[in-house]
Amino acid sequence: MQTKKPIAVVTGASRGIGRAVAIELARTHRVIGTYRGNLAAAESLARECGAAIVQMDSASRSDRESLVDYVRTEYGRVELLVNNAGMAPRERNDILDATEESFEEVLDANLRGPYFLTQSVARLMREAGTGRIVFVTSISSYTASVNRGEYCVSKAGLSMAAQLYASRLAGEGIGVFEIRPGIIATDMVAPVLAKYEKLAADGLLPQGRLGRPEDIAKAVRAIADGALDYAAGQVLDVDGGFHLRTL
Repeated sequence: MQTKKPIAVVTGASRGIGRAVAIELARTHRVIGTYRGNLAAAESLARECGAAIVQMDSASRSDRESLVDYVRTEYGRVELLVNNAGMAPRERNDILDATEESFEEVLDANLRGPYFLTQSVARLMREAGTGRIVFVTSISSYTASVNRGEYCVSKAGLSMAAQLYASRLAGEGIGVFEIRPGIIATDMVAPVLAKYEKLAADGLLPQGRLGRPEDIAKAVRAIADGALDYAAGQVLDVDGGFHLRTL
């Protein structure tokens, strides 16, 4: 497919943060949004912003390869990759009770998948000598939650993946960035939304409110527009001030 617009791949684009990012980028990019299982949500995204939708389980090597093959065949290039897809544990269990099966599932989706998808996409970007890559991580990369340890470990690993790729690709004309969301009002936090809203109001978040998916989309916009092109490896804390340490 011929298009003069830059190509952006957004993983996990059917809902939440990924959906907001895809809608924002569609104003200037040809967006390829991936989804894992919710076809109805993905089709709704396509109708809303014109994104192309591709089924991809980030934990599946064959799915990742199919996505990259599709992008190469249809467009021959990609200017932006937003590694957003991820999952929480199916059950929140104390680390003394958590299972190896849950650990493997979460790390496959949240760390191994984007790590190797980035490898493949970076190779395509190198052919053009330019590109931008975003890893959407979490405050859980440095904040211990003992009832979802596998999620914290996966996000800590993803933060290091961002630094590794930033270091490797900076000299190739490819900028790599990490966006570290705080507590964002999405489906993932819906079961504990009331708890988090009270914590935010009581001072956990200096800005006094939970984040919205659009807050993350604005940070991606800044990267997509080149505003941070001389800030290789930059970490953007989009968390309402959660990361601040005050006395």
